[in-house]
Amino acid sequence: MACRIITLPVIACVSLLAGCGGDRMTLGGSDNPPATNAAGAGPAAKPPPVNLAGRWTLSATGSTSCAMTFGASNPDATEGTIAPGGGCPFNFFTSRKWSYSQAGLTLRDHNAQSLAQFSPAGPNRFEGKTAAGQDVALSR
Repeated sequence: MACRIITLPVIACVSLLAGCGGDRMTLGGSDNPPATNAAGAGPAAKPPPVNLAGRWTLSATGSTSCAMTFGASNPDATEGTIAPGGGCPFNFFTSRKWSYSQAGLTLRDHNAQSLAQFSPAGPNRFEGKTAAGQDVALSR
């Protein structure tokens, strides 16, 4: 009888542990987590065609223009900050972040909502549209 009382908890524990699949439970296993598949992460970000850090002029067809200062951690940065100047057209006064990807340059507001999407249009110039469809351009 005593043998059954000891055997039952041991069998229950072994059954529970058998359900724990993972590299850590195997003999000779490692404490390091398994390597992730880098292929699923997507292609590495491509830097913009020009260093975006510095002063830019945002202009809109049929509206005003304003100065914007783009910040970047290095010349090949694919994202950074924006400090808009006064008098920016539409709602660009809320610009806070920029990012560059294969889709082009995106300006985002303080809520991370896209304000406009731009494509390169020559040296030191980007052209695009706002989320509402207005034509806009960035130039130096």
